[in-house]
Amino acid sequence: MPAKSKSKGKKVAPAPLAVRKAAGKTPKNPLFEKRPRNFGIGQAVQPRRDLSRYVKWPQYVRLQRQRKILLQRLKVPPALTQFTRTMDKNMTTQLLKILNKHRPEDRAQKRDRLNTLAESKAEGGSGETTKKPIVVKYGLNHIVDLVESKKATLVVIAHDVEPIELVVWLPTLCKKMDVPYCIVKSKARLGKVVHKKTAAALAFTTVKSEDKPEFAKLVQSVRASYNDKYDDVRKVWGGGILGIKSQHKEAKAQKALAAEEAKRMQV
Repeated sequence: MPAKSKSKGKKVAPAPLAVRKAAGKTPKNPLFEKRPRNFGIGQAVQPRRDLSRYVKWPQYVRLQRQRKILLQRLKVPPALTQFTRTMDKNMTTQLLKILNKHRPEDRAQKRDRLNTLAESKAEGGSGETTKKPIVVKYGLNHIVDLVESKKATLVVIAHDVEPIELVVWLPTLCKKMDVPYCIVKSKARLGKVVHKKTAAALAFTTVKSEDKPEFAKLVQSVRASYNDKYDDVRKVWGGGILGIKSQHKEAKAQKALAAEEAKRMQV
């Protein structure tokens, strides 16, 4: 019989790395078992996914998105482009604080004021006990009259008025009459101030005495941002931004032209 090899009955020593790994393992808690999910049919609930691209959005949503894309693609004249230059967040916050302090009366408040005035007159008083409150003005025709008579101290215009022709001329009028104006987001936010759904524009004539220092600083900032830069803004066209596919296509064409030019130079 052939002699048995001595190494057949011996065990090979484990590798040091394997030993270290085995030594480093911590005992598992039997209360918490690992249960991997199976997302097959009839198994675990599918994870949440963003399905917005499959949603059939309402018509008004589709129209406003298409309008936004068109304004990016087409060349937009300066008269319309200026309405994309809205006030920054800090200035808008300051403006809304002052606007909310000068909200006009609602129907109930006006009724109470007029009733008090009528009672004082009936008792033989002069009727001057209740003064008309200092409030912000609204309504396009009213605001135009205030601007033309130079009674307006600040005009606030919404950036998303539809149709835009309602207010597209208002910045030019304010510039001509030297009335400070600004453009803010949005018409719904301005409408909330005057108890309406929307408002195209608001105007200040006077402010309360406690708000005059803050209002003066705001008007100074508005003049620097809008009235003083009016001539520069009227030269800037908007839009003209291609889509990502068109950008790649144009870049590819430019690359091919550059390669052809390089070949000509070598010859």
